[in-house]
Amino acid sequence: MFNIILFGPPGSGKGTQSERLIAKYHLKHLSTGDLLRSEIAAQTVLGMEAKKIMDKGELVPDEVVIGMINSAVDNNPQAKGFLFDGFPRTKAQSEALDQLLSAKNTAIHVFLSLEVSEEELVKRLSNRGLTSGRSDDTNEEVIRARIAEYHKKTSIVADYYQQFDKVVKIKGEGTVEEIFNRLCFEIDKRLS
Repeated sequence: MFNIILFGPPGSGKGTQSERLIAKYHLKHLSTGDLLRSEIAAQTVLGMEAKKIMDKGELVPDEVVIGMINSAVDNNPQAKGFLFDGFPRTKAQSEALDQLLSAKNTAIHVFLSLEVSEEELVKRLSNRGLTSGRSDDTNEEVIRARIAEYHKKTSIVADYYQQFDKVVKIKGEGTVEEIFNRLCFEIDKRLS
């Protein structure tokens, strides 16, 4: 089982690249947002617990999210691996994820970080805002604040995986194909 964490600031192309990586390597996409929504829709115990918390406007605790990831891994025994998107976001989540995967005799194999200049991100998000209908993509100040928040929060997770020599920075500028090829090069190196 080959497991990847894909990170990148808003507008870095994570969504586009995730889809391509999942298709090429037959990975199961694990997005905590999608997991939460599907657990709530299925009215599982964890889903109902998460819904109560979210209805109060609070963040779902790590143990609930880890429980959902545990279920997702168990429910996909045929998966060749998992692509984690938007998770982990803290050192505690990183440690919990590593413990969970270790108990299943697997691990995170690589932490791929899409690196894109702030000016390029602002340009991409502003362009996306013209068609997406997302209000947070139309205001440059809000966009820059989101990028700053991303860097502040995710550097902790990158630092955690750096100690295990798992972080690879990928230039996230160029054509979709060029970026995809850079990601595949790093994955293929670790698969062989």
